[in-house]
Amino acid sequence: MQVTSRHFKKEAHDALQDAKVQEAFSKVKTGFSVARAERVSELPEFEDLRDSARDLKNHIIEHLDFYLEYFEDQVLLQGGQVHWCSTYAEAREAILKICRDADAKTVTKGKSMITEEMALNDFLAANDIEPIETDLGEYIIQLAEEYPSHIIAPALHKTKDQVTELFHEHHQKYGLNERQTDPQALVNEARSVLREKYVAADVGITGANFMIAETGSTVIVTNEGNGDLTQSLPKTHIAVSSVEKVVPTLEDASTFLRLLARSATGQEMSVYTTFSTGPRRRDDIDGPAAFHVVIVDSGRTELLGTDKQDLLRCLKCGACMNHCPVYQAVGGHTYGWVYPGPIGAALNPQMVGLEEARHLPNATSFCGRCEEVCPVRIPLPKIMRHWREEAFEKQIAPKPERWGVGLWAFFAKRPALYRLATRVGAMTLKALAGKKGRLSKLPLATGWTSVRDLPAPQGSTFMDQWKKQQKRGQN
Repeated sequence: MQVTSRHFKKEAHDALQDAKVQEAFSKVKTGFSVARAERVSELPEFEDLRDSARDLKNHIIEHLDFYLEYFEDQVLLQGGQVHWCSTYAEAREAILKICRDADAKTVTKGKSMITEEMALNDFLAANDIEPIETDLGEYIIQLAEEYPSHIIAPALHKTKDQVTELFHEHHQKYGLNERQTDPQALVNEARSVLREKYVAADVGITGANFMIAETGSTVIVTNEGNGDLTQSLPKTHIAVSSVEKVVPTLEDASTFLRLLARSATGQEMSVYTTFSTGPRRRDDIDGPAAFHVVIVDSGRTELLGTDKQDLLRCLKCGACMNHCPVYQAVGGHTYGWVYPGPIGAALNPQMVGLEEARHLPNATSFCGRCEEVCPVRIPLPKIMRHWREEAFEKQIAPKPERWGVGLWAFFAKRPALYRLATRVGAMTLKALAGKKGRLSKLPLATGWTSVRDLPAPQGSTFMDQWKKQQKRGQN
């Protein structure tokens, strides 16, 4: 897919003015986050589970080569095949060859972020193979020719009326001419269209939430059952995964599963948790005749041993964006690539380059909510700071921004001068604000004041307040 992260500031400004985007994303504030809090409160050991999951992920990362090789051995023992791919191009070619060997004309797909990364749908279509997304959200955005705005709710940016118009436009060729407005009727319409696609598909492609080394199994987690139909009805099943998704044992997978749905959607467990182990056996009543696992690196192992290695712990649950005030305000498409929100701000610079994505680590209030709710305790604010430092050191940021940081550093190294400057600055802003207590316009702060007023400082500076508190304590 085309990367547009460098246009974040403009896209964010446009999103703030877009009534439909604001309407669609208003539900994030009261939806997933509230449900998560309720489910977490019902599980007293939730915080201990987070610690266990963090430690387990760290162990896996330290022994990633061993568990990946072990996983491959077990897949082969079960009659499957593993394809190792360093780049997206290699992965696309491997998938294309499998599809051509199966003489595939149509391919059904379950939701998969790694296939979004590699723009697999466009590639297959360019090679005369029709890809059909079967997750309802992915199906909607495929019709709209867009990409996901959320990891677990791809069409979160679409309103019901927009979905109605999409279905009415695209489903008339199936004889469905009535414009549906009821949500359940829209779901039923999509199901009626997709049922025939499942049966006709030659190949089914899914992602993998986990790859279990102990058994050579891949695991998908869904709420619609589309993944089961995608991987069991076609004669060939391809599971596509990034390297860090491997886990040692079934028991380890259960640890992550207890955290995943609670963090993502506020459910105790997702409706469907499906384990796939090899192709169909002689006594199986269904399942694919061929089972392939395509494992993609594409820059992930470059994170090993770096100050950003913790990103490899990510479960792709979306909890960080569900609680992020920036994401809630501007939506997912503003981030300009597959991963939006705090995880996008921390991961995308690695995946698409810091020069392209330099705005993203700055698109944060550093409130810390993302780290607070992450099921595997990824220190996202710290990683974003690392990217900021790297952008400064490599002089990627524009000169005015670097000069501003340099000027701040000059004062920060001279505490007395810093306190004097902040005191004068606070007094000046307070005087300019007057009785209103806020500023509607301010030079050098138009990024803020173009969409909201800037509250003027009230009272004395922090250091002045600290000194007064210290004196009270001494008395």
